[in-house]
Amino acid sequence: MTEPWITVVGLGEEGLKGLAPRARAAIDAAEVLIGGERHLALVPTAGVERLTWRTPLKDTMADIAGRRGKRVVVLASGDPMWFGVGVTLARHFCAEEMAILPVPGAFSLAAARLGWSLADASTITLHGRRIEHLHANLAPGWRVLILSEDGDTPRQVASLLAARGYGDSPITVLEHLGGPAERRIDATAKSWNAARAADLNTIAVTCIADADAVATPRTAGLADDLFQHDGQITKREVRAATIAQLMPQPGQVLWDVGAGCGSVAIEWMRAAPNAMSFAVERDAGRCAFIERNAAFLGVPRLRVVQGAAPAALQDLPRPDAVFIGGGIGEKGLAEQCWARLAPGGRLVANVVTVEGEATLARLHGRHGGTLTRIAVSRAEPVGGLLGWRPLMPVTQLAMRKGSS
Repeated sequence: MTEPWITVVGLGEEGLKGLAPRARAAIDAAEVLIGGERHLALVPTAGVERLTWRTPLKDTMADIAGRRGKRVVVLASGDPMWFGVGVTLARHFCAEEMAILPVPGAFSLAAARLGWSLADASTITLHGRRIEHLHANLAPGWRVLILSEDGDTPRQVASLLAARGYGDSPITVLEHLGGPAERRIDATAKSWNAARAADLNTIAVTCIADADAVATPRTAGLADDLFQHDGQITKREVRAATIAQLMPQPGQVLWDVGAGCGSVAIEWMRAAPNAMSFAVERDAGRCAFIERNAAFLGVPRLRVVQGAAPAALQDLPRPDAVFIGGGIGEKGLAEQCWARLAPGGRLVANVVTVEGEATLARLHGRHGGTLTRIAVSRAEPVGGLLGWRPLMPVTQLAMRKGSS
Protein backbone atom coordinates (compact mmCIF):
# COMPACT_ATOMS: atom_id res chain seq x y z
CA MET A 1 0.00 0.00 0.00
CA THR A 2 1.31 3.48 -0.93
CA GLU A 3 2.46 5.58 2.02
CA PRO A 4 1.10 9.15 2.04
CA TRP A 5 3.80 11.69 1.19
CA ILE A 6 1.44 14.67 0.86
CA THR A 7 -0.28 15.91 4.01
CA VAL A 8 -3.02 18.50 3.49
CA VAL A 9 -3.53 20.51 6.67
CA GLY A 10 -6.64 22.64 7.11
CA LEU A 11 -6.06 25.87 9.01
CA GLY A 12 -8.63 28.05 10.74
CA GLU A 13 -8.43 31.64 11.93
CA GLU A 14 -6.55 30.47 15.03
CA GLY A 15 -3.68 29.26 12.88
CA LEU A 16 -1.31 26.72 14.41
CA LYS A 17 -2.95 27.02 17.84
CA GLY A 18 -6.13 25.39 16.52
CA LEU A 19 -4.43 22.27 15.13
CA ALA A 20 -4.59 18.74 16.49
CA PRO A 21 -1.24 17.15 17.45
CA ARG A 22 -1.06 15.05 14.27
CA ALA A 23 -1.43 18.10 12.02
CA ARG A 24 1.12 20.10 13.99
CA ALA A 25 3.56 17.19 13.88
CA ALA A 26 3.20 16.98 10.09
CA ILE A 27 4.05 20.68 9.73
CA ASP A 28 7.03 20.37 12.08
CA ALA A 29 8.40 17.42 10.06
CA ALA A 30 7.76 18.95 6.62
CA GLU A 31 10.53 19.20 4.04
CA VAL A 32 8.32 21.22 1.66
CA LEU A 33 5.54 23.65 2.64
CA ILE A 34 3.02 24.76 0.01
CA GLY A 35 0.26 27.33 0.40
CA GLY A 36 -0.91 30.86 -0.17
CA GLU A 37 0.97 33.79 1.30
CA ARG A 38 -1.53 34.15 4.15
CA HIS A 39 -1.19 30.52 5.22
CA LEU A 40 2.58 30.37 4.84
CA ALA A 41 2.90 33.47 7.03
CA LEU A 42 1.29 31.52 9.87
CA VAL A 43 4.10 28.94 9.90
CA PRO A 44 7.44 30.28 11.16
CA THR A 45 9.38 27.09 10.39
CA ALA A 46 12.87 27.92 9.08
CA GLY A 47 15.03 25.87 6.72
CA VAL A 48 12.06 24.36 4.88
CA GLU A 49 11.45 24.77 1.15
CA ARG A 50 8.36 26.94 0.60
CA LEU A 51 6.23 27.14 -2.52
CA THR A 52 3.45 29.67 -3.11
CA TRP A 53 0.48 28.71 -5.27
CA ARG A 54 0.81 29.74 -8.89
CA THR A 55 -2.07 30.99 -11.02
CA PRO A 56 -3.86 28.98 -12.21
CA LEU A 57 -3.67 26.64 -9.25
CA LYS A 58 -3.21 23.52 -11.37
CA ASP A 59 0.16 24.81 -12.60
CA THR A 60 1.57 24.03 -9.14
CA MET A 61 0.65 20.34 -9.44
CA ALA A 62 3.77 19.58 -11.51
CA ASP A 63 5.87 21.31 -8.83
CA ILE A 64 4.34 19.04 -6.20
CA ALA A 65 4.83 15.92 -8.31
CA GLY A 66 8.50 16.86 -8.65
CA ARG A 67 8.85 16.61 -4.85
CA ARG A 68 7.59 13.04 -4.71
CA GLY A 69 9.48 11.17 -2.01
CA LYS A 70 9.80 14.23 0.21
CA ARG A 71 7.52 15.09 3.13
CA VAL A 72 5.20 17.63 1.49
CA VAL A 73 2.67 19.61 3.53
CA VAL A 74 -0.02 21.64 1.77
CA LEU A 75 -1.67 24.34 3.85
CA ALA A 76 -5.35 24.95 3.14
CA SER A 77 -8.37 26.73 4.61
CA GLY A 78 -10.70 24.86 6.96
CA ASP A 79 -11.97 21.72 5.26
CA PRO A 80 -9.78 21.24 2.14
CA MET A 81 -12.35 18.94 0.50
CA TRP A 82 -15.21 21.47 0.54
CA PHE A 83 -14.52 23.80 -2.40
CA GLY A 84 -10.90 23.69 -1.25
CA VAL A 85 -7.47 22.87 -2.64
CA GLY A 86 -7.85 19.22 -1.59
CA VAL A 87 -10.32 18.76 -4.44
CA THR A 88 -7.75 19.95 -6.98
CA LEU A 89 -5.06 17.75 -5.47
CA ALA A 90 -7.35 14.71 -5.63
CA ARG A 91 -7.62 15.16 -9.40
CA HIS A 92 -3.83 14.82 -9.77
CA PHE A 93 -2.79 12.42 -6.99
CA CYS A 94 -4.40 9.22 -5.75
CA ALA A 95 -6.02 9.09 -2.34
CA GLU A 96 -3.34 6.70 -0.99
CA GLU A 97 -0.67 9.36 -1.56
CA MET A 98 -2.44 11.94 0.60
CA ALA A 99 -3.37 12.38 4.25
CA ILE A 100 -6.03 15.09 4.61
CA LEU A 101 -6.44 16.69 8.04
CA PRO A 102 -9.36 19.17 8.08
CA VAL A 103 -10.52 21.58 10.75
CA PRO A 104 -14.10 22.95 10.90
CA GLY A 105 -14.67 24.90 7.70
CA ALA A 106 -16.61 28.10 7.08
CA PHE A 107 -19.88 26.28 6.39
CA SER A 108 -19.73 24.25 9.60
CA LEU A 109 -18.82 27.31 11.65
CA ALA A 110 -21.55 29.43 10.04
CA ALA A 111 -24.17 26.74 10.63
CA ALA A 112 -23.06 26.52 14.26
CA ARG A 113 -23.38 30.28 14.73
CA LEU A 114 -26.83 30.39 13.15
CA GLY A 115 -28.25 27.11 14.45
CA TRP A 116 -28.80 25.87 10.91
CA SER A 117 -28.88 22.29 9.68
CA LEU A 118 -26.26 21.91 6.95
CA ALA A 119 -28.34 19.11 5.45
CA ASP A 120 -31.16 21.60 4.87
CA ALA A 121 -29.24 24.32 3.05
CA SER A 122 -27.41 24.85 -0.23
CA THR A 123 -23.67 25.39 0.09
CA ILE A 124 -22.04 27.21 -2.81
CA THR A 125 -18.86 29.12 -3.51
CA LEU A 126 -18.54 32.36 -5.42
CA HIS A 127 -14.77 32.35 -5.02
CA GLY A 128 -13.49 32.45 -8.58
CA ARG A 129 -17.01 31.89 -9.91
CA ARG A 130 -19.68 34.12 -11.36
CA ILE A 131 -22.35 35.60 -9.11
CA GLU A 132 -25.04 34.08 -11.37
CA HIS A 133 -24.43 30.66 -9.79
CA LEU A 134 -26.66 31.90 -6.98
CA HIS A 135 -29.73 32.04 -9.26
CA ALA A 136 -30.15 28.26 -9.31
CA ASN A 137 -30.33 28.13 -5.50
CA LEU A 138 -33.17 30.62 -4.97
CA ALA A 139 -36.42 29.16 -3.69
CA PRO A 140 -38.96 30.47 -1.17
CA GLY A 141 -37.97 29.52 2.37
CA TRP A 142 -34.68 27.92 1.33
CA ARG A 143 -31.36 28.64 3.04
CA VAL A 144 -28.08 29.25 1.25
CA LEU A 145 -24.52 29.46 2.61
CA ILE A 146 -22.02 31.21 0.34
CA LEU A 147 -18.24 31.43 0.32
CA SER A 148 -17.39 34.96 -0.85
CA GLU A 149 -14.91 36.03 -3.48
CA ASP A 150 -14.04 39.17 -1.51
CA GLY A 151 -15.47 41.96 0.63
CA ASP A 152 -17.75 43.22 -2.17
CA THR A 153 -19.54 39.88 -2.61
CA PRO A 154 -22.20 40.60 0.08
CA ARG A 155 -23.27 43.76 -1.76
CA GLN A 156 -23.46 41.85 -5.06
CA VAL A 157 -25.53 39.08 -3.45
CA ALA A 158 -27.94 41.62 -1.90
CA SER A 159 -28.35 43.36 -5.26
CA LEU A 160 -29.04 40.09 -7.08
CA LEU A 161 -31.60 38.99 -4.50
CA ALA A 162 -33.46 42.31 -4.65
CA ALA A 163 -33.51 42.23 -8.46
CA ARG A 164 -34.95 38.68 -8.47
CA GLY A 165 -37.83 39.48 -6.09
CA TYR A 166 -36.14 38.30 -2.89
CA GLY A 167 -35.59 41.74 -1.36
CA ASP A 168 -36.99 40.79 2.07
CA SER A 169 -34.50 37.93 2.44
CA PRO A 170 -32.40 38.21 5.62
CA ILE A 171 -28.65 38.24 4.96
CA THR A 172 -26.00 37.52 7.58
CA VAL A 173 -22.34 38.14 6.79
CA LEU A 174 -19.85 36.37 9.07
CA GLU A 175 -16.31 37.72 8.91
CA HIS A 176 -13.17 35.87 10.07
CA LEU A 177 -15.12 32.93 11.47
CA GLY A 178 -13.42 31.21 14.39
CA GLY A 179 -10.88 33.93 15.07
CA PRO A 180 -10.50 36.89 17.43
CA ALA A 181 -11.67 39.31 14.68
CA GLU A 182 -14.94 37.45 14.08
CA ARG A 183 -17.80 39.85 13.31
CA ARG A 184 -21.43 39.52 12.23
CA ILE A 185 -23.47 41.87 10.00
CA ASP A 186 -27.25 41.45 9.58
CA ALA A 187 -29.67 43.14 7.15
CA THR A 188 -32.17 42.31 4.43
CA ALA A 189 -31.25 42.27 0.76
CA LYS A 190 -33.18 45.44 -0.07
CA SER A 191 -31.89 47.34 2.98
CA TRP A 192 -28.25 46.30 2.58
CA ASN A 193 -26.05 49.37 2.93
CA ALA A 194 -23.11 48.01 4.90
CA ALA A 195 -19.61 49.11 4.00
CA ARG A 196 -17.36 46.64 2.22
CA ALA A 197 -16.95 43.53 4.37
CA ALA A 198 -13.68 41.86 5.26
CA ASP A 199 -12.40 39.87 2.30
CA LEU A 200 -12.60 36.64 4.35
CA ASN A 201 -16.35 36.29 4.85
CA THR A 202 -19.19 33.79 4.58
CA ILE A 203 -22.74 34.80 3.65
CA ALA A 204 -25.95 33.20 4.93
CA VAL A 205 -29.25 33.87 3.15
CA THR A 206 -32.78 32.83 4.05
CA CYS A 207 -34.79 33.23 0.84
CA ILE A 208 -38.01 35.22 1.32
CA ALA A 209 -39.86 35.68 -1.95
CA ASP A 210 -41.93 38.73 -2.83
CA ALA A 211 -45.48 38.04 -4.03
CA ASP A 212 -44.41 38.73 -7.63
CA ALA A 213 -41.11 36.81 -7.52
CA VAL A 214 -40.71 34.50 -10.52
CA ALA A 215 -40.52 30.83 -9.53
CA THR A 216 -37.71 28.87 -11.19
CA PRO A 217 -37.95 25.31 -9.84
CA ARG A 218 -35.39 22.69 -10.86
CA THR A 219 -38.10 20.44 -12.29
CA ALA A 220 -38.18 20.29 -16.08
CA GLY A 221 -40.58 22.50 -18.00
CA LEU A 222 -39.81 26.10 -17.02
CA ALA A 223 -42.13 28.69 -18.52
CA ASP A 224 -41.17 29.65 -22.07
CA ASP A 225 -41.10 33.35 -21.21
CA LEU A 226 -38.22 32.81 -18.78
CA PHE A 227 -36.01 32.34 -21.85
CA GLN A 228 -34.96 35.02 -24.31
CA HIS A 229 -35.53 33.60 -27.78
CA ASP A 230 -36.51 34.40 -31.35
CA GLY A 231 -39.10 31.63 -31.61
CA GLN A 232 -36.56 28.81 -31.75
CA ILE A 233 -37.38 27.19 -28.43
CA THR A 234 -38.46 23.72 -27.38
CA LYS A 235 -41.84 24.51 -25.80
CA ARG A 236 -42.20 23.73 -22.12
CA GLU A 237 -44.48 20.69 -22.45
CA VAL A 238 -42.25 19.11 -25.09
CA ARG A 239 -39.14 20.18 -23.18
CA ALA A 240 -40.34 18.41 -20.04
CA ALA A 241 -40.89 15.20 -22.03
CA THR A 242 -37.48 15.62 -23.69
CA ILE A 243 -35.60 16.07 -20.41
CA ALA A 244 -37.38 13.00 -19.03
CA GLN A 245 -36.04 10.94 -21.93
CA LEU A 246 -32.54 12.41 -21.62
CA MET A 247 -32.47 11.39 -17.93
CA PRO A 248 -30.00 13.90 -16.40
CA GLN A 249 -27.52 12.28 -14.02
CA PRO A 250 -24.95 13.89 -11.68
CA GLY A 251 -21.72 14.81 -13.42
CA GLN A 252 -22.84 13.71 -16.88
CA VAL A 253 -22.35 15.59 -20.16
CA LEU A 254 -25.02 16.65 -22.67
CA TRP A 255 -24.62 17.82 -26.24
CA ASP A 256 -27.53 20.08 -27.22
CA VAL A 257 -27.22 20.22 -31.01
CA GLY A 258 -29.09 23.00 -32.76
CA ALA A 259 -29.61 24.51 -29.34
CA GLY A 260 -31.73 27.54 -30.31
CA CYS A 261 -32.03 29.50 -27.07
CA GLY A 262 -30.45 26.72 -24.98
CA SER A 263 -33.56 25.74 -23.02
CA VAL A 264 -32.84 21.98 -23.02
CA ALA A 265 -29.13 22.42 -22.21
CA ILE A 266 -30.00 24.75 -19.33
CA GLU A 267 -32.65 22.50 -17.82
CA TRP A 268 -30.28 19.52 -18.07
CA MET A 269 -27.71 21.33 -15.93
CA ARG A 270 -30.28 22.55 -13.42
CA ALA A 271 -31.64 19.02 -12.97
CA ALA A 272 -28.49 17.22 -11.79
CA PRO A 273 -25.53 18.24 -9.60
CA ASN A 274 -22.32 19.00 -11.53
CA ALA A 275 -23.92 18.09 -14.86
CA MET A 276 -22.44 19.85 -17.90
CA SER A 277 -23.92 20.96 -21.22
CA PHE A 278 -22.41 21.97 -24.54
CA ALA A 279 -24.92 24.02 -26.52
CA VAL A 280 -24.03 23.87 -30.22
CA GLU A 281 -25.63 26.62 -32.31
CA ARG A 282 -24.52 28.20 -35.59
CA ASP A 283 -26.42 31.50 -35.24
CA ALA A 284 -24.50 34.20 -33.33
CA GLY A 285 -27.66 35.93 -32.10
CA ARG A 286 -28.99 32.70 -30.62
CA CYS A 287 -25.62 32.00 -29.00
CA ALA A 288 -26.02 35.33 -27.22
CA PHE A 289 -29.49 34.25 -26.06
CA ILE A 290 -28.00 31.04 -24.67
CA GLU A 291 -25.33 32.93 -22.71
CA ARG A 292 -27.89 35.29 -21.16
CA ASN A 293 -30.39 32.53 -20.40
CA ALA A 294 -27.75 30.33 -18.78
CA ALA A 295 -26.65 33.18 -16.51
CA PHE A 296 -30.20 34.18 -15.57
CA LEU A 297 -31.14 30.61 -14.68
CA GLY A 298 -28.03 29.90 -12.62
CA VAL A 299 -25.86 27.74 -14.89
CA PRO A 300 -23.20 30.13 -16.25
CA ARG A 301 -20.77 27.18 -16.60
CA LEU A 302 -22.73 26.02 -19.67
CA ARG A 303 -20.46 26.00 -22.72
CA VAL A 304 -21.72 27.64 -25.90
CA VAL A 305 -20.16 26.29 -29.09
CA GLN A 306 -20.86 28.49 -32.11
CA GLY A 307 -20.67 26.52 -35.31
CA ALA A 308 -22.45 24.09 -37.57
CA ALA A 309 -22.77 20.44 -36.62
CA PRO A 310 -21.38 17.90 -37.19
CA ALA A 311 -18.08 19.77 -37.72
CA ALA A 312 -18.53 21.74 -34.46
CA LEU A 313 -18.69 18.50 -32.45
CA GLN A 314 -15.16 17.34 -33.22
CA ASP A 315 -13.38 18.65 -30.11
CA LEU A 316 -16.16 18.18 -27.56
CA PRO A 317 -15.82 15.61 -24.74
CA ARG A 318 -17.72 12.35 -25.12
CA PRO A 319 -21.39 12.86 -24.24
CA ASP A 320 -23.60 10.80 -21.94
CA ALA A 321 -26.67 12.22 -23.67
CA VAL A 322 -27.37 14.01 -26.95
CA PHE A 323 -30.34 16.13 -27.89
CA ILE A 324 -30.78 17.01 -31.54
CA GLY A 325 -33.27 19.85 -31.70
CA GLY A 326 -32.33 21.07 -35.16
CA GLY A 327 -30.43 19.93 -38.21
CA ILE A 328 -31.30 16.24 -38.00
CA GLY A 329 -31.09 16.07 -41.80
CA GLU A 330 -27.45 17.26 -41.89
CA LYS A 331 -25.31 14.57 -43.51
CA GLY A 332 -23.55 12.43 -40.93
CA LEU A 333 -24.89 14.32 -37.91
CA ALA A 334 -26.98 11.59 -36.30
CA GLU A 335 -24.35 8.95 -37.12
CA GLN A 336 -21.53 10.94 -35.49
CA CYS A 337 -23.62 11.69 -32.40
CA TRP A 338 -24.50 8.01 -32.03
CA ALA A 339 -20.89 6.89 -32.56
CA ARG A 340 -19.53 9.32 -29.95
CA LEU A 341 -22.27 8.60 -27.40
CA ALA A 342 -21.02 6.79 -24.30
CA PRO A 343 -22.30 3.24 -23.59
CA GLY A 344 -25.61 3.52 -21.77
CA GLY A 345 -26.06 7.00 -23.22
CA ARG A 346 -29.31 8.48 -24.48
CA LEU A 347 -29.99 10.20 -27.80
CA VAL A 348 -33.21 12.15 -28.25
CA ALA A 349 -34.22 13.93 -31.46
CA ASN A 350 -37.30 16.13 -32.02
CA VAL A 351 -38.66 17.13 -35.44
CA VAL A 352 -41.72 18.94 -36.77
CA THR A 353 -41.38 18.29 -40.52
CA VAL A 354 -42.32 15.33 -42.69
CA GLU A 355 -38.74 15.12 -43.94
CA GLY A 356 -37.49 15.05 -40.36
CA GLU A 357 -39.92 12.26 -39.54
CA ALA A 358 -38.53 10.21 -42.42
CA THR A 359 -35.01 10.61 -40.99
CA LEU A 360 -36.20 9.52 -37.55
CA ALA A 361 -37.93 6.51 -39.07
CA ARG A 362 -34.65 5.42 -40.69
CA LEU A 363 -32.77 5.88 -37.43
CA HIS A 364 -35.43 3.92 -35.57
CA GLY A 365 -35.13 1.08 -38.07
CA ARG A 366 -31.35 1.02 -37.59
CA HIS A 367 -31.04 1.48 -33.82
CA GLY A 368 -34.48 0.88 -32.34
CA GLY A 369 -35.77 3.10 -29.57
CA THR A 370 -39.14 4.73 -29.03
CA LEU A 371 -41.03 6.94 -31.49
CA THR A 372 -43.59 9.27 -29.94
CA ARG A 373 -45.89 11.95 -31.36
CA ILE A 374 -46.40 14.85 -28.92
CA ALA A 375 -49.38 17.08 -29.65
CA VAL A 376 -50.10 20.03 -27.36
CA SER A 377 -52.98 22.52 -27.47
CA ARG A 378 -53.28 25.63 -25.33
CA ALA A 379 -56.44 27.49 -24.45
CA GLU A 380 -56.45 30.99 -25.95
CA PRO A 381 -59.09 33.73 -26.33
CA VAL A 382 -61.51 33.36 -29.23
CA GLY A 383 -63.53 36.51 -29.08
CA GLY A 384 -64.88 36.62 -25.55
CA LEU A 385 -64.48 32.88 -25.08
CA LEU A 386 -61.67 30.35 -24.94
CA GLY A 387 -60.68 27.90 -27.62
CA TRP A 388 -57.93 25.33 -28.12
CA ARG A 389 -55.03 26.45 -30.30
CA PRO A 390 -52.75 23.56 -31.24
CA LEU A 391 -48.97 23.87 -31.37
CA MET A 392 -47.14 22.10 -34.18
CA PRO A 393 -47.02 18.38 -33.37
CA VAL A 394 -43.54 17.12 -32.48
CA THR A 395 -42.25 13.67 -33.39
CA GLN A 396 -39.66 12.42 -30.93
CA LEU A 397 -37.20 9.55 -31.21
CA ALA A 398 -35.55 8.38 -27.98
CA MET A 399 -32.78 5.79 -28.20
CA ARG A 400 -30.46 4.24 -25.63
CA LYS A 401 -27.04 2.89 -26.55
CA GLY A 402 -26.08 -0.55 -25.32
CA SER A 403 -22.80 -1.43 -23.63
CA SER A 404 -21.40 -3.31 -26.62
